[in-house]
Amino acid sequence: MNLPPLVQAFVLHFGEMGSRWGINRTVGQIYALLYVSPRPLCADDIVEALGVSRSNVSMGLRELQAWNLVLPRHIPDDRRDHFTTPEDVWQILRVLAEERKKREVDPTLSVLRELLMQTPGSEPERHAQARMAEMHGLIERLTNWYEEVKRLETERLAALLELGSKVTRLLDAKDRVVDFVRGRKEV
Repeated sequence: MNLPPLVQAFVLHFGEMGSRWGINRTVGQIYALLYVSPRPLCADDIVEALGVSRSNVSMGLRELQAWNLVLPRHIPDDRRDHFTTPEDVWQILRVLAEERKKREVDPTLSVLRELLMQTPGSEPERHAQARMAEMHGLIERLTNWYEEVKRLETERLAALLELGSKVTRLLDAKDRVVDFVRGRKEV
């Protein structure tokens, strides 16, 4: 790998983390390289920078395109395909969240719905179905929350994330106002 030390450390880390995120090392490295690159790169540039085979780079780019994490870019007077990542890190977060939801959450909800529609034939199945209903309810709530949050403007989303656990103060204040309006206690 012939990269500046700072870039190399970042690329290597993403490669190591790839397996924990469900992608292989090379795909993680390709993404990291494209993310920090000041210009779009073609497959040959990636092969040279990472020292991996052309076929690995091609497969990795296809996988990243399937995830909508890399964008093809046309470079004038160059017939090769070039690739980059979205500039906005918040857009990348939104794409990752949406893709993970489509690939992981939606299929789980579908299976849970199917299983909850079945009539349990025994006490263990009734117990299991009750637990599945709890899981389904939680995932549905999270999915509904996600659908609302994903429509937030970036500035609002950033403000929400910065609130962190401070949001509980807002909820406590809301509860006090509701109690006051209902005449239960003083604010």
